[in-house]
Amino acid sequence: MTPTLRTERLLLEPYIPEDEEGFIALFQDTRVSQWMGDGPASEAADRALFGRIFTKVYAQGLFDVWAVRRDGLLVGHAEIKPNDIVGGHEIVYALAPAAWGSGLGTELAEAIVAHGFDALGLTTVHATVAAPNQASLALLDRIGFEHVRDIKEEDGSTTRVLARRLTATDKGPNPIRSRYRRVNRGL
Repeated sequence: MTPTLRTERLLLEPYIPEDEEGFIALFQDTRVSQWMGDGPASEAADRALFGRIFTKVYAQGLFDVWAVRRDGLLVGHAEIKPNDIVGGHEIVYALAPAAWGSGLGTELAEAIVAHGFDALGLTTVHATVAAPNQASLALLDRIGFEHVRDIKEEDGSTTRVLARRLTATDKGPNPIRSRYRRVNRGL
């Protein structure tokens, strides 16, 4: 079961059915969806994706997927999941444009990485980022991700594969761990 996590300003918790409209609004905003998966999708496809979070991801315990809230409002989406292309787990995160520019992206990414190291026992966490997405590349660089390789996509675009490896610093008290805490273990 996906655990609930808290950071200084964010609450990451499993989606509930009432989140559907907020999820659709987030994924239908092309400023956000241009950087997600294969890019913008139809509203019907995004509704089907939301449904699969419950019927497949949560029902089968495949990986952790969170609704990201600030002050009770849905402001984003986050995941950590296996990815065969990178050969490990990757983090996925998105924030609504109203939440941009205030450090929430860094806070969110740090929490997901810490969850991967602490709760999942990972030694490496990956991210895949479209090469033109300079904001996400800069954010990940700031929190210790390093460029691993590039993937040339069928449409000619480039996806950067980044990795953050567990270090001795990550094993003791550090800023990542101190900025989030696990609310429940989902056992």
